[in-house]
Amino acid sequence: MTPPPALPGVSTLTAPIDLAAQRPPWRQTFSSLKVPNFRLFAVAHLVAVIALWMQRIAQDWLVLQLSGSVTAVGITVAMQFAPSLLLMPLGGIIADRCSKRMILMISQGAAGVLAVVMAVLALSGAIQVWHIYGIAFLLGLVTVVDQPARQVFVNELVGPVQLRNAISVNSSIFQIGAMIGPAISGVLISAVGGGWAFAVNALACFFTVGTLARLRTRDLLRSAPAPRSKGQLREGLDYAMRKPTIFWPAVMAGFIAVFAMSLPVLMAAHANTVFYSGAGGYGLLNTLVAVGALAGAVASTRRPVLRLRTVVGAAGGYCMLLVLAAAAPSMWIFCAVLVAAGYASLTFLTSSNQLVQISTNVRIRGRVMSLYIMVLIGGQAIGGPLIGALAEHLGPQWAMVVAGTVPGAAAAVIAVVLARRGHLTLRVDRKSQRRPVLIVRRRETGELGTAG
Repeated sequence: MTPPPALPGVSTLTAPIDLAAQRPPWRQTFSSLKVPNFRLFAVAHLVAVIALWMQRIAQDWLVLQLSGSVTAVGITVAMQFAPSLLLMPLGGIIADRCSKRMILMISQGAAGVLAVVMAVLALSGAIQVWHIYGIAFLLGLVTVVDQPARQVFVNELVGPVQLRNAISVNSSIFQIGAMIGPAISGVLISAVGGGWAFAVNALACFFTVGTLARLRTRDLLRSAPAPRSKGQLREGLDYAMRKPTIFWPAVMAGFIAVFAMSLPVLMAAHANTVFYSGAGGYGLLNTLVAVGALAGAVASTRRPVLRLRTVVGAAGGYCMLLVLAAAAPSMWIFCAVLVAAGYASLTFLTSSNQLVQISTNVRIRGRVMSLYIMVLIGGQAIGGPLIGALAEHLGPQWAMVVAGTVPGAAAAVIAVVLARRGHLTLRVDRKSQRRPVLIVRRRETGELGTAG
């Protein structure tokens, strides 16, 4: 992927997007929940995310038990995300053309059926690794149509004014589910086996379908469907390539997805072969990452501006923390670093998602978001088996070093490129205790001016 052409004026590359005159008060942290349709959707989303995390933990641990191989866990991740790498743009075209609500009802119903099949196989004792691979691949096909529609549907629920807050609320809900789901799943696996986690997820999927059917359709802010025409995918790609606020977050997301988003694989390896903490320890590690991520999601609702530097800086911070975690001498220090890593990871993911959506015209948003999701989710299809193999052959610690170092170096290069294009530099202000280091714009005369 080649960088976008240089555009006249530095403001298009580096200027922040103003979203509020000042930081919003705490009572408006979750203001989008005042919208009745979004409130219903959020409840269903929380139930679904808790159950989904229960299934993910049970699935990964089941593969590890059946195969004894961390690489096999990585292959499972690859099977689930490979369809996104290959077909996600098709999902974006479908989202721009069809009813997002109906797409979600169909996709959630299909996910529920797959969870039922997995539950029956696991509870009967007939399940094998190839069964999990096959169902993971089918679930990946469901994700192809579900994710672009889900991203764009939020705008139909709340409208453009509340969109950014709704994205942050969705991220917060996802992290609450990621805190609760792994903990419940770890206990459930130890007590009665992982098969019941799949059954719970099936019920949650059908609950989501019922909730979507209950939404007041007259209150939805529907966008006009895109007419069928040739070159629609190319139109979305050209649009994304021309806008730095879409292009650079997507590039950074690609590096993070391939190397640093396979954290569950690395945590499974640490729980199994480094700390010997079993399924309960694996669930705890996932929960602690989610604790930090929840804090990052809440913080994102209170950020008055969006900047490319926030996206790149958060990605770099997350990668540095992964390297620190690899050197942790005990499980408790490892856990503490993971909390911070969860915060940095969610700051990157939420800021990047918000910047891409807000920078995109709603008419073409489904296709642009499908390309972004293809990079973010599809990259994990490559990263899952890659990081799993590194963990198995080099050891979990060295695999985590690689997971942090490569995208961290990419973040540093992107930061330098953006700084040069935006004529930015660092200035140290020893008199300021609040902001001792500032990013400022270097004017052509050589004088320093404050960056927006």
